[in-house]
Amino acid sequence: MNLAKLKTLFAGAGCTRLYAKPLAKNDNSKQQVYFGSDFQALHLFPHGEILPDNDPNNSTLKATVDFGWLQNDGSVSPAPGAQFILYPQYPEVRFSGFLQGCRDRPSDLMSARVAERVLFLGVNNRQQMLAYVVGPDSSLAREFRGLLLEPTAGVFIELELPKVPSEEKSLDNLLAELRRIHAKGWIDSKQLSENGSIRPCNAPQCGGFTLEAELGIPKNSKAEPDFLGWEVKQHAVPNFDHLDASVITLLTPEPTGGYYGEHGVEAFVRRFGYEDKRGRADRLNFGGIHRVDHRHEATHMTMRLQGFDVAKSKFNPTGAIALVSDTGEVAAAWNFAGLLTHWTRKHAQAVYVPSQCRKEPKRQYSYGGRVRVAMQTDFLRLLKALANGTVYYDPGIKVEQVSTDKPTHKGRSQFRVVSRDINSLYRTVKLVTL
Repeated sequence: MNLAKLKTLFAGAGCTRLYAKPLAKNDNSKQQVYFGSDFQALHLFPHGEILPDNDPNNSTLKATVDFGWLQNDGSVSPAPGAQFILYPQYPEVRFSGFLQGCRDRPSDLMSARVAERVLFLGVNNRQQMLAYVVGPDSSLAREFRGLLLEPTAGVFIELELPKVPSEEKSLDNLLAELRRIHAKGWIDSKQLSENGSIRPCNAPQCGGFTLEAELGIPKNSKAEPDFLGWEVKQHAVPNFDHLDASVITLLTPEPTGGYYGEHGVEAFVRRFGYEDKRGRADRLNFGGIHRVDHRHEATHMTMRLQGFDVAKSKFNPTGAIALVSDTGEVAAAWNFAGLLTHWTRKHAQAVYVPSQCRKEPKRQYSYGGRVRVAMQTDFLRLLKALANGTVYYDPGIKVEQVSTDKPTHKGRSQFRVVSRDINSLYRTVKLVTL
């Protein structure tokens, strides 16, 4: 086996990304394989929902991994016990259970304390993680060491696969599409349905739907990147020379805990909402900018980060963002585990696209010729931005026809950031002229 043959083997198994990790002695089945001192690995490899450990004495989070060992004939031997273990108190991510239940497993290499082994990890188009490992004296390990490659993604070295666009090439493809869309000028407001049909769109959020329709992305609520592994975020600006003044909606998760989580949106607004300030009859609202540790005058709520130590950059696996009333009741809560799952799946890398809207003679959108490319984030950056008020909660929740037998309600929970502050969420943000 050599590197060229190995790449062909991974490509034949449907892999679109390939990474390598030189293994230390402690990287084995007993002590687990170290995947980094932050949570960047969660952006690289697909995984299941992140959940707290069932053992209350164990302060870890776990996520299942659809994992198998790639064989020389191209077949895959599944390892159903594979999982990521997150240690927020350090913080770090480790890979465990990768030999459990596996028939053709490399026990001789992955149970041992041997330095200079090399682990290759591929991600295929079915969101599986496939692995291949070689010993320190193998010709493949010697060939790999001779390349003198440095880690490019956390502790991992990314390798380009044949006939598969690299991250750089996928970004080039996206930028080429954005260049085409920018050159079109004003575009009729629209949305792309899941069945492939184009429909008109006439709402404030249509700037994002129109851009997605141009990119061939159907309207959906899936927590996955939009285009070739990139999240595409549209944001309205007053003009294309000033990109920093607009507001960007980062996340729109519904609360999973507190009174809202237990009783639903209508009961929540009836208990904690207020009468419409514009005088619209028979309507209750819950809105306004809520920042951590600041009491909101209209809702009488204070947002708290329960279980996050800002100074030590550590969080409790069972912690949450919570809206707390003056009496100490948790009105709504979003657990860290659920937010971590969403953030790692969708926000690993993003392109922020400015837009302008005009409503006459009909609703149309135009997209700017300068975009920002943001890369390398992790969940701790999001928590820190919440702690210092850079990211805030700005809901638009309402119940109408309150006094009738058929009230209507709308839940819209939004975590937002001012455009100029997105730098705090990523390691690198580059301004690109299309």
